[in-house]
Amino acid sequence: MTTQHNAELIHRMGELVRAYCEHNHDFAFHPDRPVVRLHEPTFGADEIMAVVESLLSTQVTMGERVLAFERQFAHSLRMTHGVMNNSGSSANLLAIAALANRETDNCLRPGDEVIVPALSWSTTVWPLIQNGLVPVIVDIDPVTLNIDPEQIDRAVGPKTKAVMVVHVYGNPCDMTAIIQRCQRYGLQLIEDCCEALGAEFDGRAVGSMGRVGTFSFYFSHHITTMEGGICVTEDLGLAEMMRILRSHGWTRNLQHPERYTEKYPDIDPRFLFVNVGFNLRPTEPQAAMGAVQLPKLAGLVANRRRCAAQLQASLAPFNELFSCQQETVGGYHSWFGFPIVVNSTAPFSAAHLRRFLAQSGIETRPIICGNIAHQPGLQLYPHRLVGTLDCATHVMKNGLAIASHHAVDEGGVAYMVERIRAFLAQYSHSVTASSLP
Repeated sequence: MTTQHNAELIHRMGELVRAYCEHNHDFAFHPDRPVVRLHEPTFGADEIMAVVESLLSTQVTMGERVLAFERQFAHSLRMTHGVMNNSGSSANLLAIAALANRETDNCLRPGDEVIVPALSWSTTVWPLIQNGLVPVIVDIDPVTLNIDPEQIDRAVGPKTKAVMVVHVYGNPCDMTAIIQRCQRYGLQLIEDCCEALGAEFDGRAVGSMGRVGTFSFYFSHHITTMEGGICVTEDLGLAEMMRILRSHGWTRNLQHPERYTEKYPDIDPRFLFVNVGFNLRPTEPQAAMGAVQLPKLAGLVANRRRCAAQLQASLAPFNELFSCQQETVGGYHSWFGFPIVVNSTAPFSAAHLRRFLAQSGIETRPIICGNIAHQPGLQLYPHRLVGTLDCATHVMKNGLAIASHHAVDEGGVAYMVERIRAFLAQYSHSVTASSLP
């Protein structure tokens, strides 16, 4: 077949896919069947066709599309190096494994401590343990839900070598305070941005302020490649190590393989293994999807911010009963979800509110995994706790998140607010009149 004929076939397929999506993909709120899900797809016909074209090429394993998307993504953050992989959790694993590899300059060593916030995700912490490092768990700020910079001062000891921050639900940490402390104590800075794509602090993208930043492209996140993640860094040596570890420990995908091929000329350079490694590679269809998704990010985040602003304004009168996460001063929040924390003095529990919302067709979830120090898996391995972690424990026991994604329209916001008001009306005898305007 000619190239023109192939293009005509793809065009016809595209028209059919678009017709299918227009007929079947309606994610707006409908009052006659009220449902507000935590997440809705960010992709449509354009992304589906990008994946189809990648599949039709039959070139599906990591190749030129992945390389192009890595460059596109790194450029969008004003960074030099991007190393795509198969998930955000793998991005954390890859970043920590590279930092802890003996061939990396200024590497972390077994027994070194890394400060992490108690309110985090399991695969923020597990890669530290998997690489012989010791997590040091510190408390959070109850207003932003991010790591409390003052707790870093309390946590630093003779073995402390790094801080791994989490930009909770897209709310950027106070990076000025954190960077100052990293410089003061000589600590490396790692940014877990898996919930925070599109967020900024003082005009700089999260993920661009530490030695390495990690992102996730899971279905429920700001953009998606179905599964997928990426690490970004300005450190060429670290980027090369992540490329080695990502693919079996070989040199095939390096930017500068000659460092190794010239040293070992008798070994086939396609199969030259110079370190330990995993198989964390992404696929070409994932990269093709990401290349279409990334230009849409700013608009998707703008919609999330609109939804969150409407929720904040509507729920502000109830601050006697619960608090909502507040944007960090100097930050640009990208709102992965909308966290709510029920006050300890409220006449109801978070569990009561969750059940009521579920019965109303409104999905909720815990805020990340709560206080990681309370998870049984952590008890199996060495770690250190700093203080009582009361704020993170309070969030774990009394917190929940509702939707604030790109597809939540004004009808969806109004419905969530109306249902929350209806729930609170059951307790009107227990709260002040000012709480129920």
